[in-house]
Amino acid sequence: MALLPTKSLVFIARRQEAELVVPCEPTPHECKPLSDIDDQEGHRFHVRGFHFHQSNLSMKGKDPAKVIKEALAKALVFYYPFAGRLREGPNRKLIVDCTGEGVLFIEADADISLVDFGDELYPPFPCAEELLYDVPGSNGLLNSPLLPIQVTRLKCGGFIFAHRFNHTMADGTGLSQFMIAVGEIALGALVPSTPPVWERHLLSARDSPLITYQHEEYSHNTSGPENGTIISTDNLVCRSFLFRQSHISSLRRFVPHNLRCSTFDILSACLWHCRTKALELDPNEDVHLICIVNARFKFNPPLPLGYYGNALGFPTASSSIGKLTQNPLEYALKLVKQAKTKVTDEYMKSTMDLLVTRGRANVKLAGSYIVSDLTRAKFKKIDFGWGEAVLVGPETCWELISFYIPSKNKKGEDEIIVPICLPASAMKNFVKELEDMLKDEQTAHADI
Repeated sequence: MALLPTKSLVFIARRQEAELVVPCEPTPHECKPLSDIDDQEGHRFHVRGFHFHQSNLSMKGKDPAKVIKEALAKALVFYYPFAGRLREGPNRKLIVDCTGEGVLFIEADADISLVDFGDELYPPFPCAEELLYDVPGSNGLLNSPLLPIQVTRLKCGGFIFAHRFNHTMADGTGLSQFMIAVGEIALGALVPSTPPVWERHLLSARDSPLITYQHEEYSHNTSGPENGTIISTDNLVCRSFLFRQSHISSLRRFVPHNLRCSTFDILSACLWHCRTKALELDPNEDVHLICIVNARFKFNPPLPLGYYGNALGFPTASSSIGKLTQNPLEYALKLVKQAKTKVTDEYMKSTMDLLVTRGRANVKLAGSYIVSDLTRAKFKKIDFGWGEAVLVGPETCWELISFYIPSKNKKGEDEIIVPICLPASAMKNFVKELEDMLKDEQTAHADI
């Protein structure tokens, strides 16, 4: 495990005036309701993501902002809801008003090179506000652009493609599908290789709602605060940790030979165990690990190929703090594996029914830690003509969620970057817990 150092790069991007990119052909003006998975409380926020692209001699003389903007206008013909605006109807139902107003687009220049970000790229990224400017009045959930984009040209010939997307419109799989389509059109395709599918009614509650699961992942207390501890946001430290294949192999020594597990399973169990121990909470309290799972193929029949809405399940592993921290890692691992098996067709239908009958409930925040695996998403397949991005990841990290970001070292070996956000004292404890768990490995870390 390598604790990656904090970066202090400072620069200013010279931005041109923001403009709206509209579909290059007429598109239907209609109102399209989101699904009951889409518009739950836990999706009502924006996600900022950065794509770092190197220069490419074959694209010399071409302007990435111009190429992307033109391809975006063509892709929006197929994905025209992204050019609309969200409205809220009765019972907090979200509806896309397909107005064709367009996607907010900014082009900018910065007198820096990719190498100025260091040998490794990872969140939190320095001067993120320069790479994705918040246009005043554009960041509302309703009646605002659904997908602001900024393309910042670098003096090395590379560029940074940054976006802020409204999570109610799509999950990571759906967003990457749209971005891949933009890339395909930039490379000369006339239509996306995967036709987009709206069909949000497929993920809507039953006419007679029936909650058949306990759904520990959602808050059931609507009249007051949740039971359990929500970590303080005072003096938070955000750092990224690099896990090589050797680290994952080292963790597997805790796994019995008859217990099969994925990299996600073992890494999630490890982080949950170490993070909980680092926070030094009451051992009698319960904590929860919420796993974000792509449920597209859990439905019967599976969702159609090209569906780009949210299709996420949030199965949860729960334990008392005492049991989680005092038992071997195998204990947490089995809980993670058991949680993932919950996601079935009926589980997702029960989830939709719960969200509708309980006012589009939010995920449980007290005592929770959320993990989202981006290693299987297809963001790295996005190619606007300059090749795949060196790194694609969220702008920063949050105190309750960690993303598993795919990366490669100079040898081409797969690695995983995990941003973690904790109070400063807990971060020191967390580093020590991880080092102890990987004590047979040579670790490298900087002072916190």
